[in-house]
Amino acid sequence: MRTARRDTPAPRALSARLLTGLAALIGLVVAGALLPGVAVAQSPGARAGVQSPGARAGVESPGAQVVGLHIGGGRLLEGNGNDFVMRGVNHAHTWYPGETQSLADIKALGANSVRVVLSDGHRWSENGPEDVAAVIEQCKANRLICVLEVHDTTGYGEDAAAGTLDHAADYWIGLKDVLAGQEDYVVVNIGNEPWGNTDPAGWTEPTVAAVKKLRAAGLQHTLMVDAPNWGQDWQGVMRANARTVHDADPTGNLIFSIHMYSVFDTALEITDYLNAFVDAGLPIVVGEFGGPADQYGDPDEDTVTATAEQLGLGYLAWSWSGNTDPVLDLAIDFDPSRLSDWGERIFHGVNGIAQTSKEATVYGDGAPDDTQAPTAPGTPAVTAVTDTSVTLGWTAATDDTAVTGYDVVRLHDGTETRVASSTTTTATVSGLAAATPYTFAVYARDAAGNRSARSAAVEVTTEEGGGTPGGACAVGYRVVGEWPGGFQGEIAVRNTAGTAVGPWTLAFAFADGQTLTNMWGGTATQNAGAVSVAPASYTSTIPAGGTVTLGFTAHKGAVNTAPSAFSLNGTSCATT
Repeated sequence: MRTARRDTPAPRALSARLLTGLAALIGLVVAGALLPGVAVAQSPGARAGVQSPGARAGVESPGAQVVGLHIGGGRLLEGNGNDFVMRGVNHAHTWYPGETQSLADIKALGANSVRVVLSDGHRWSENGPEDVAAVIEQCKANRLICVLEVHDTTGYGEDAAAGTLDHAADYWIGLKDVLAGQEDYVVVNIGNEPWGNTDPAGWTEPTVAAVKKLRAAGLQHTLMVDAPNWGQDWQGVMRANARTVHDADPTGNLIFSIHMYSVFDTALEITDYLNAFVDAGLPIVVGEFGGPADQYGDPDEDTVTATAEQLGLGYLAWSWSGNTDPVLDLAIDFDPSRLSDWGERIFHGVNGIAQTSKEATVYGDGAPDDTQAPTAPGTPAVTAVTDTSVTLGWTAATDDTAVTGYDVVRLHDGTETRVASSTTTTATVSGLAAATPYTFAVYARDAAGNRSARSAAVEVTTEEGGGTPGGACAVGYRVVGEWPGGFQGEIAVRNTAGTAVGPWTLAFAFADGQTLTNMWGGTATQNAGAVSVAPASYTSTIPAGGTVTLGFTAHKGAVNTAPSAFSLNGTSCATT
């Protein structure tokens, strides 16, 4: 696993897990029994040149009544029998319920599916029936297949705060009325990474029990099952017991999910794991994966995406935005016009979403039959200029179905480079050099991925540089969740100056006796109520216009007032 990967707001006990895991990993590679990967099966509508896993293994799913998305021949199929290959990302809805625009933004960048983080109430605030129903409708409105997952199970057996798969199954059963009739659009991911590294063999029995419980309750949706070892299965438990779990589902509509982070840092490990499932005729998808390197290793995201495309398997990158360690944010601050390098790789890189995503045919009148490109947008106009950014606006393009997004490109020396995306007719291009001339133009896109002709160009020169490091900042503070005697919080520190800040010290004070117990993204020292935070290695510099996010847990009493003031390097910050 990766310290950079914070798919839960709370930090994981990674060091012991990694030391044990890396030692065992060498033996697994030699034995050829390594990790699970991605495989959604072959079908009547499968991609040319991709052989059916069922054909390779001589295995088919048990006979079952087809209801919506289902498994056939070891592949994920739509109700009409067409192959469906997931190309999407994860979105942390349960911690950011106000970010309702995210699904539209993800779709506008070409995704055909999204994995939505929910809570069953064990660890975080429960996402109730009305909220889940709204998420499903938002997915459908944006023509996305919706993978719903319970995150509270993460690391069970090793993380004392984690919930059980049985509790997660009860949650899904409680949502039966909301889920009924959504089988064409929804996959139920029973529980995220539902076992840590402590005795991962214990994963099999509760997984089987949860599958049987859901089927006995009448749920007909395709079920998704995550691997143990925090999702990475480096000890091969899911790989060895996948057939047992698969056979526990009387409908046969079950797909396995492998998460690929630092454990999967070589091409051999990735291809071996994925092909093992494909050869066995067992459906699999890469339910999460990362790309940026950290001290634990460097995931081979190029092989993940290439092998997924070669085998016709699905992948869902982690994650759209809001990570406590932002290295894995695809979009910075939930802004689709500010994709990170990781986001650019996933959405626009080789074998990325823009190149390989095909919309589910259940949505009918959109992709893949739509071949008409939108009209060109109007000439962009400059609406705001600073020393490091330019804001542009333009007249909307038109399309025979609908324009879903725009790409802003920089023109330079006869080449063009994409610098921003937007689902509206405005975008801000940041990270520019002061007192420098730039030329920009805009393209429009529709749901099928058709791209318009390029707009006319606009030239603009950024303002002269200025600002003092640490001289301008804004801080957002929020409580993520509370429990008797404790709470989890988040602090977003934005550099609003024109130059980078680093290193930095953030200072604030608690008024009600709150005491920090843990922090990630920085190192805190506390004297009575006064808190001083120094950055972690990966947050040591805050770029101009950039944000770092700190997460923490703390003890509290009956009152939990938010700090009223923050300072960065001794200078007061605005609060947001």
